[in-house]
Amino acid sequence: MKKISILIPTYNEEKSLPLLYPELKKLMDEQKQYEWEILFVNDGSCDSSLNIIKALRAADDRINFISLSRNFGKETAMLAGFDYVTGDCMVIMDADLQDPPSLITQMLEYWEQGYDDVYAKRANRGKESWLRKRFSLLFYKILETTTRFEVLQNVGDFRLLDRCCINALKQIRESERYTKGMFCWIGYNKKEIVFNRGDRIAGESNWNFKSLFNLAIEGITSFTTAPLRFASVIGFFIAFFSFIAAIFYFFKTVFFGDVARGFTTLIVVVLFLGGIQLICIGILGEYIGRIFNETKRRPPYLIREYNDELIK
Repeated sequence: MKKISILIPTYNEEKSLPLLYPELKKLMDEQKQYEWEILFVNDGSCDSSLNIIKALRAADDRINFISLSRNFGKETAMLAGFDYVTGDCMVIMDADLQDPPSLITQMLEYWEQGYDDVYAKRANRGKESWLRKRFSLLFYKILETTTRFEVLQNVGDFRLLDRCCINALKQIRESERYTKGMFCWIGYNKKEIVFNRGDRIAGESNWNFKSLFNLAIEGITSFTTAPLRFASVIGFFIAFFSFIAAIFYFFKTVFFGDVARGFTTLIVVVLFLGGIQLICIGILGEYIGRIFNETKRRPPYLIREYNDELIK
């Protein structure tokens, strides 16, 4: 009998968990041809999420959980799930029911047909502000045009992954993680399912604009060196036009006796070039910072508890 794992990273979802479990239980009871496992990864929740998960496990032995020692972030929490799931395939989903569990049945059908990565593409992005949608589309456009592999737009973490994909992702131990890019980078046989993403059924999203901006920076710096090349190109063009301008003013002064004036213009140019230099240094610093974090070789996460057993 094939085993299906459902991975659910959890951070402060005490209002959503009691509503999520009945939907998952209904799915598992209907699909009795499979063995099921639900793995919750408690990512340092500050509310009663862990206690609710423990109560669910006491009532259903198909539920397992990992409790991390602190909040490491969703990307790292998913890595912990990759390490601990035991199924022949794995479904990743959020706890807020924006990802409908009913779609898992269709994912399993495509998996049985031989697809390794069955991902859910959003026909809409749910209740999001206009500005957030525009920035999201801009980010995907930048990443798509600067990488050497296909970047899937409007695709989140909700997907089914075969064991071959799980094993591939387990090998990627980067501390600075952008998992959506990793899903695309590993390749394998993919299949798309389009669905209408709903709104949260309870609680509030933990992703604010700052968090999404940081994630976008992670994605760009993890999978492309285009910003470094962009800084080099900007520097080349500024140097080229500066050289042309210097020749122009030199001949203008020699042949026409026109002394260059313009203190204000000089200050503007100096400040402009100073700003460009700081931007380029900042871009370089982002990459150096990531090199620094990777060379420390720290474990991506630490586990405090696994299935009621404290990790010493």
